[in-house]
Amino acid sequence: MEDRCSPGSERMEAWLDDHLEFTHSYFIRKASREMVNAWFAERVHTIQPSASKENPPQQRSHHPSPATVPSPAPGTPTRKISASEFDRPLRPIIVKDSEGSLTFLSDSDRETVPLRGSVMGEGGVGGGGGNGGGCSEAGSGSDRCARLLELVKDVSSHLDVTALCHKIFLHINELIAADRYSLFLVGEDSSNRKFLVSRLFDVAEGSTLEESSSNCIRLEWNKGIVGHVAATGQPLNIKNAYEDARFNAEVDLITGYKTQSILCLPIKNHRDEVVGVAQAINKKCGENGAFTEQDEKDFSAYLAFSGIVLHNAQLYETSQLENRRNQVLLDLASLIFEEQQCLEVLLRKIAGTILSFMQAQACTVFIADEDSMNSFSSVFHMEYEELDEVLDAPKRDCDVSQINYMYAQYVKNTMQPLNIADVSKDQRFPWTSENPDHTSNQIKSLLCTPIRNGKKDKVIGVCQLVNKMDEASGSVKAFNRNDEQFLEAFAIFCGLGIQNTQMYETVERAMAKQEVTLEVLSYHASAAEEESRELQVTAVATIPSAQSLRLMDFSFSDFDLSDTQTTLATIRMFVDLNLVQNFQMKHTSLCQWILSVKKNYRKNVAYHNWRHAFNTSQCMFALLKSGRLQNNLSDLEVLALMIATLSHDLDHRGVNNSYIQRSDHPLAQLYCHSTMEHHHFDQCLMILNSPGNQILSGLSLDEYKATLKMIERAILATDLALYMKRRGEFFELTKNSQFVWDDEHHRDLLRSMLMTACDISAITKPWPVQKRIAELVATEFFEQGDKERRELNIEPSDLMNREKRDKIPSMQVSFIDAICTQLYETLAGMSEYCSPLLEGCQKNRQHWKCLAEECEKGLVNGLV
Repeated sequence: MEDRCSPGSERMEAWLDDHLEFTHSYFIRKASREMVNAWFAERVHTIQPSASKENPPQQRSHHPSPATVPSPAPGTPTRKISASEFDRPLRPIIVKDSEGSLTFLSDSDRETVPLRGSVMGEGGVGGGGGNGGGCSEAGSGSDRCARLLELVKDVSSHLDVTALCHKIFLHINELIAADRYSLFLVGEDSSNRKFLVSRLFDVAEGSTLEESSSNCIRLEWNKGIVGHVAATGQPLNIKNAYEDARFNAEVDLITGYKTQSILCLPIKNHRDEVVGVAQAINKKCGENGAFTEQDEKDFSAYLAFSGIVLHNAQLYETSQLENRRNQVLLDLASLIFEEQQCLEVLLRKIAGTILSFMQAQACTVFIADEDSMNSFSSVFHMEYEELDEVLDAPKRDCDVSQINYMYAQYVKNTMQPLNIADVSKDQRFPWTSENPDHTSNQIKSLLCTPIRNGKKDKVIGVCQLVNKMDEASGSVKAFNRNDEQFLEAFAIFCGLGIQNTQMYETVERAMAKQEVTLEVLSYHASAAEEESRELQVTAVATIPSAQSLRLMDFSFSDFDLSDTQTTLATIRMFVDLNLVQNFQMKHTSLCQWILSVKKNYRKNVAYHNWRHAFNTSQCMFALLKSGRLQNNLSDLEVLALMIATLSHDLDHRGVNNSYIQRSDHPLAQLYCHSTMEHHHFDQCLMILNSPGNQILSGLSLDEYKATLKMIERAILATDLALYMKRRGEFFELTKNSQFVWDDEHHRDLLRSMLMTACDISAITKPWPVQKRIAELVATEFFEQGDKERRELNIEPSDLMNREKRDKIPSMQVSFIDAICTQLYETLAGMSEYCSPLLEGCQKNRQHWKCLAEECEKGLVNGLV
């Protein structure tokens, strides 16, 4: 070792490198077992799916197993992978669960590996004296144990089936000394048809791994010597091959090799299933050149290790294949969900992916028509030749007359996949024989599967593939079970993608319709230009003062005012509150907005109409002015409160939230609570944004957002259900003198309470006014009760029941006690100038109380 780097050693090593044949021959003749073991020991390493150091790149098999092919990166196009790579009995991609629904999750059978009896113990590797099958002293027990130990090391450190089995044969050759060895593995396609394919062929002494694995031979099951052993699982020891009828002499005729004796044994896994067949040909020494019983035992013992190798490697290959298959599905899912806006683009991606992967001539995706059971709304067709075209390019026009819709319609109706090996020979469908020449020219093999929606209870489309192409020959062949599995899995992802895209398109159309509808509504909701100009002229000429209109009186009544006077009074309130000046409101916009708000109150509603909105706004004006609350509120708050009071019942339909929800009105689907109040705010927003009505155009962006937020909360506050939830906190704050004007939350509570106080302020009006308003309210309520009987088939509550009108006075007393009194007491406590509201409420309670007593005595009936 010390002289290894000397000039003489270097020259000798260079000479050996130049004379490889001599070096190989010398090593074979002179190398000791210790030298060979040391050579192997330096090359033992961890498990790798690729070639080991003993099997360098230039000696790898020309037919690598699928496990050696690297998985594609997430960005690798799916078209670089073919479905034929997975044509073996892998775990099903999709299965049916206990309820019959398709799922990707399955409870795979968990198997326990039984402990089999040692094959070596059954026959003579370590025991049995006598004459071994070998031709030298290499068959001694100690040598066999050493070789087995080396073999165990290799088995535990490699998963390369071909390299290890080649090594096993070299070990076996030292024992039984055959001239040739071959290894055939059991293959099985997705249709569970078995066959045999050579992994090593004609391994001879001195042959390399590359030479032995370069030829791939496929044998039929249960034919020939090898096929018989694979099918029966029993070994064959044949002394004269030509005397056995199962022997096929064609290979000898081709190669010129003379086969004499054959020893053929099955290789089994832990389940005692045949996974391969090993064959030794022509015993080189011994009696009559035949294999002995000891040869058979030695061969069997070593093949037990081959069974372990094959089982582990096949498990590894299967896991690698399933991993790649999952990657394919993930790539497809990623591809599909990248596109959610255009159905045609999505279908092009789906068809292109399926075509390239499945190697079919054409793919057609049929989209089901929701309005018809027996038709499709659209059809997308793609030929294999179109795969190289630009994805976003316009699709080539296809002859739709060549597309057979019948199979797709059949699959849509049955909701089951359809696989036809040869359409021309299939007699299940009547249209096959109607025009056989036309059909056979276009379609030979066909695979069709339904595309279901997300709930999997409805077929939303059908995917149809025609003419599976053989990658080697280019001929048309049948689709197999592997293709069915992939297409069914693809269909699940396609269903989700199509449904999402259709939903997106539906939403886009709905939004477009909504924009058009809003545009139309905005036009019709706005006041007529002629009416607006007329109000502007009148307002410029003269606007009555607040004093002449008694706008600052809590006892105000609008009964003596015309509609024009109410609009002029509204302008007066905005002017006197300095809103026009402070926010640079255009006179034309203010007039247009007031008239538009008035127009959007329904005239056929008895109480919740423009007059109620005007009265609510007047009460807010009185609170701000006469109640002296304006000084405590900001200009934006005053603006928001005035807009909110005028708009708080826009487009009221004369029914309450309960009726809207029970009648399944579309408005009930938009909001989970305060349905009508949300609708009132939406109408308010639409009018404010309509051309000519933009009275908030003088505000900054922040002021605009803050004002709209306050308007929204103020309008929602008129829902008595929300009032009942929030009033306790407000009453507690004021009672304990904890109300803080600088606290925004406290101010928000106050604005909400002011809205309710103004909304129900009719209860504070002088008795004649209060009684007349109560009659309007009762009329509206009774109309709702009639609708409930007529449309909902339910008995209305006493408040809505015209047959219970005699209970109105007592219900008014209860309303005052439960809703009104404490609110007005609290406001009067905050500002003594608000006390007229409390006083008017208390007086009206007395009137209602007296009327209720008269009703009990039968002297009057309700409001009369």
